[in-house]
Amino acid sequence: MRVSIHKHISNPEQFKLQLLSWSQQFREIVFLDSNSYPQEYSSFDCLLAVDAFTSIKTDFQNAFEDLKQYQQTTKDWLFGYLSYDLKNDIEDLKSDNFDGLDFPDLFFFQPKKIFLLKGNELEIEYLFLCDDEVEDDFKEIVESESGSLGTKVESASSLEIQQRISKDLYVEKVTKMLEHIHKGDMYEGNFCMEFFAENATIYPFEKFQKLNEISKAPFSVFFKNNKQFLLSASPERYLKKVGDKIISQPIKGTSKRSADPSEDEKSKHFLENDPKERAENIMITDLVRNDLSHTAQKGSVEVEELCGIYSFLQVHQMISTITSKLDKQYSPVDVLRTTFPMGSMTGAPKISVMKIIENLEETKRGLYSGAIGYFNPEGDFDFNVVIRSILYNQENKYVSFSVGSAITSLSDPEKEYEECLLKAKAMHEVLQ
Repeated sequence: MRVSIHKHISNPEQFKLQLLSWSQQFREIVFLDSNSYPQEYSSFDCLLAVDAFTSIKTDFQNAFEDLKQYQQTTKDWLFGYLSYDLKNDIEDLKSDNFDGLDFPDLFFFQPKKIFLLKGNELEIEYLFLCDDEVEDDFKEIVESESGSLGTKVESASSLEIQQRISKDLYVEKVTKMLEHIHKGDMYEGNFCMEFFAENATIYPFEKFQKLNEISKAPFSVFFKNNKQFLLSASPERYLKKVGDKIISQPIKGTSKRSADPSEDEKSKHFLENDPKERAENIMITDLVRNDLSHTAQKGSVEVEELCGIYSFLQVHQMISTITSKLDKQYSPVDVLRTTFPMGSMTGAPKISVMKIIENLEETKRGLYSGAIGYFNPEGDFDFNVVIRSILYNQENKYVSFSVGSAITSLSDPEKEYEECLLKAKAMHEVLQ
């Protein structure tokens, strides 16, 4: 049984930094920040969960069934992630590529302490409450220094970031994907490549602050599981459940921002009207409609918005919103299992594409292009798509970030390569 306490926060932006700084003492952390981005389906401005009471960690085998049982047994807040390689639990697929990060395929925990911030109002929920514990913790949070952790030792290690796939090899591999499209094996496929650094020492708290500052993405996440970290500036929602309503918001279509307002408007207009970008988005919208139909009430799948243009600090993006109403016979985890991995990170038809990209990519995706988020006690959930993210295994001293783009029959391999470099810009900037 959770005890709930409410507080008024006079400076929410400062408090978010203090909250994240205070959280660093715990073994398990999920910090979700919407960065005040205007979005219709936002529930909180910021959410922090720390300190596992129970947890589940597993490889892909039987992962969704294990998660379903865990969620139905606890009936509590759960925070964690689904890695891309859970595809192997759903279909007869495999992941044999190199993995420098070595994260579990699935990890969720039931936190002892949760902080939910909306506007100036803070709700604190503790699973167990000792005398004065909330007041003591709150005092510690507001007295913590929000910006100092990690910066004093920033110069301890310079990173040599390497590219797993060279430009020439990238062009060669994308050309092979185009051959698959022309043969009819697929219509669209998301091809990804990794940037990495070995023998790396970074300070995750400080790097996340930098990444979040230059991106201000609506689905930003700081995640820690002991010595494994995710620093995410994701602009994309994978899936949200509110009551019986399911919301998916795939991103397909990217153009760069410009400091010159007229150039920036031109770039936005180009994205809105580019036949290739629209084709990418519409194909994935169709795939998501099909995925949602597996658990939807008959006739309830709707496209609320098609190819909407949204601007972020680094890029303009094309986003569609697809909704459905959940049929009562299906559980929350059933919705995740029947839509995973998300179409925006695979392509169409999904199974065929996943086999092709497994053969052509050089790295196991792991948590990249998976999802991170939470379940609440009522079984509602919200998950992002893990993109524009830095992954770090402190034990292995391995840092990694990956980027990808959608390949269609209209793709030019050179332009796709440039799009990947554009998406990699923020992570490069943070790590250099």
